[in-house]
Amino acid sequence: MRRITISLPDDLAAALERQASRRRVPVSQVAREAIEARLGLSDEGPRDIPFIGIAESRDSEWSAADLDEFLAKTWADEIYRDAFNRDP
Repeated sequence: MRRITISLPDDLAAALERQASRRRVPVSQVAREAIEARLGLSDEGPRDIPFIGIAESRDSEWSAADLDEFLAKTWADEIYRDAFNRDP
């Protein structure tokens, strides 16, 4: 394994340390997993959205774009966290 040194903003470093502490794993492990996930190299699939598939709609006015807009409005913080791996 190769050692690499990076500089992080204070808020990102703190979030990384909090996550490592919560999970009781080394900070380097959390960083590796985050980088793998961001680059699409992890074995884990995308995070499940718990309400998908709980209802059926025959309303043809709903489109994928409508769903994207709904998620952007109601899940904005989660989307930001997933995209940037830090709290908004």
